[in-house]
Amino acid sequence: MANPTIVWTKIDEAPYLATFSLLPIMEAFTKDAGINWELRDISLAGRVIAEFSDMLPENLRQSDELAYLGELVKKPEANVIKLPNISASVPQLKATIKELQSQGYPLPDFPEEPQNAEEEKIRLKYLKCVGSNVNPVLREGNSDRRLAEPVKEYAKMHPHPMKPVEPTSKSYVAHMDKNDFYQNEQSFIAPRNMTVAIEFEGKNGTKKVFKEVELEKGEVFSGTFLNRKTLREFYEKTIQDAKEKDILFSLHVKATMMKVSDPVMFGDAIRVYYKELFDKFGKELEEIGFNPNNGMSDLEAKLAKLPEDKQKAIKETIAEIYKKQPRLYMVDSDNGITNLHRPNDVIIDASIPATIKNGLKGWGPDGEVEDTVITVPDRTYARMYKEIVADIVKNGQFDPTKVGTVQNVGLMAKKAEEYGSHDKTFFPPEDGIIRVVDTENNEVLMEFETEAGDIWRAYTAKEVAIIDWIKLAVERAKESGLPIVFWLDSNRAHDANLIKYVVSELAKYDLSDVEYHIMAPEKAMRYTLRRFRKGLGTISVTGNVLRDYLTDLFPIIEVGTSARTLSIVPLLAGGGLYETGAGGSAPKHVEQFIKEGHLRWDSLGEFLATVESLKLARKQGANEKTEVIADALSKAVGKYLQNDKTPKRKVGQLDNRGSHYYLARYWAEELANCGDAELEAKFKPVAKELVENEEKILGEIAAVEGKPADIEGYYHPNEEKVAKYMRPSETFNKIIDALR
Repeated sequence: MANPTIVWTKIDEAPYLATFSLLPIMEAFTKDAGINWELRDISLAGRVIAEFSDMLPENLRQSDELAYLGELVKKPEANVIKLPNISASVPQLKATIKELQSQGYPLPDFPEEPQNAEEEKIRLKYLKCVGSNVNPVLREGNSDRRLAEPVKEYAKMHPHPMKPVEPTSKSYVAHMDKNDFYQNEQSFIAPRNMTVAIEFEGKNGTKKVFKEVELEKGEVFSGTFLNRKTLREFYEKTIQDAKEKDILFSLHVKATMMKVSDPVMFGDAIRVYYKELFDKFGKELEEIGFNPNNGMSDLEAKLAKLPEDKQKAIKETIAEIYKKQPRLYMVDSDNGITNLHRPNDVIIDASIPATIKNGLKGWGPDGEVEDTVITVPDRTYARMYKEIVADIVKNGQFDPTKVGTVQNVGLMAKKAEEYGSHDKTFFPPEDGIIRVVDTENNEVLMEFETEAGDIWRAYTAKEVAIIDWIKLAVERAKESGLPIVFWLDSNRAHDANLIKYVVSELAKYDLSDVEYHIMAPEKAMRYTLRRFRKGLGTISVTGNVLRDYLTDLFPIIEVGTSARTLSIVPLLAGGGLYETGAGGSAPKHVEQFIKEGHLRWDSLGEFLATVESLKLARKQGANEKTEVIADALSKAVGKYLQNDKTPKRKVGQLDNRGSHYYLARYWAEELANCGDAELEAKFKPVAKELVENEEKILGEIAAVEGKPADIEGYYHPNEEKVAKYMRPSETFNKIIDALR
């Protein structure tokens, strides 16, 4: 049998930088296991280059490594460590293109408003690189996310700050109460392999087939829409309420993952909040191509196209609007960056937990924290957030030293649910009807009466994915002894069909030792929080979007960050995908690194993923030393946490590279006493060298801090320079490289 291969993904931002320091250590310490390591580029820049390689000179081309991994994860030999990547917004895509162009890549500009067929083709190629196009390709399995015990214990010993919540807090969650995705949903289970057509018929006689979709027998197909007129009315009402209550207005959507629908919801908030601007200068804004869906930063970028007097008048109008409207939640109050500046600046799964940590407050324009209306337009999951915010107002802030834990089993295999809706999201060009039709017999399966511009979308969940998800939930319950809660709402059409599967499949198991519940999200949250406050654990069993939301929400409350979550994806074909946490804070880390040479990214997620990946590699044919090496790494991670060697925030404190030194040292110490004679003989001198050279190694790392790190790029930096900055200690490098 050939030696197994572990694929390490090259991605974006802080985890990308950390890879240059960490991967050599991983390769060096696992050499005796009989494992091959591969680095595969699925970064945003890498995906852009691959997509346009046919237009590039040969020396600048790059293979489509995402497509390669998409095939690999369907094979039993797959063993992939997937670091967090950018779910890019259009502004991030445009910044990437500009950076690559400056580096000599002859890429076309992104055509926001294509003028011909060629520009439309270019635009569609670029849009393949936007949003959550990586995860659905790789996630050929369902999700098992939880905090490792050493991580939980560390948080109790070193609790992160959670600001107290005032009992008089005015903060609350606002959501629509009609005409949203929740209300308008319809769903069916495919009775056979079939093709359905998504058709539109306008009141003026327009007929169009939006898309044909192939369904497998047993697949759940759901469709719904959100009425834009009602959405804007909701925004007007919520903005007025924030003004009357004298609190901040904040919007929380997922315009990166839900890359087709949510940017439009984001843009509508801008259209309502800045209504006076559009009333006065609508013609000029249209002329310069301002797209509210890309945020107010898009206006800033295009304003120079107008004469100076118009620019001045627009800026004055915006200033007047800020005096009349409620204050906006700020992303960066020092630089005037509001919640409505860029769609990727405030992302619901990270932004609401951050507000909770901050005592249910957001940062206002004056740099002070204030109560805020947490605006989540669609009810489907907003009610869950509403429940936890109300609980905190009533019962006070959570104490990380006392709370329990919330694990998650998530339905995401085969592009399950809303995150797989991108190619099935449409905007009716006029008032009319959208139908889903069985093409074999022309039977209408669904019918929706929509208005021009409404957001209509469909999503699916395949039977094989649903059955595997239920199986994984039962296995986790039996293994952990914790109750499982299916967060499913019988009043929601899609969930009602999933409940049919849950009831049918659970009947096949011996559940004498399993406690399980099926509850709508708000009731599930209530049940979970009662246990959570008592220090008890619960397993949430959810669909794809809730998986994402909850595996940020609870880990951020429990341990301060979701980047420390152990994320295992047992692939349907038998391999494994190990995700290393969230990269939501990664941009700020990179900014600090470029400015000060200090990288505060914590690679703990990568450490934990490697332990699990090594265990799988052993099953895939790696030699018996693999188990010993994995066990030693697990113990080293425990020491790393117990001794508090995680990266710190400020220059002069331990950073990512120093934390890697300590991991290597503790790993070597464990291997020096592991019971395997060969490994002990090899690593005893290594451990001794690392201990004796501690001061020298840390000094060599510190020597490059406190000054800018010139890596010649953000999305596609100079890798030779990155390697130099990330491996600055010749002493440490010599010890590690001798093992490779």
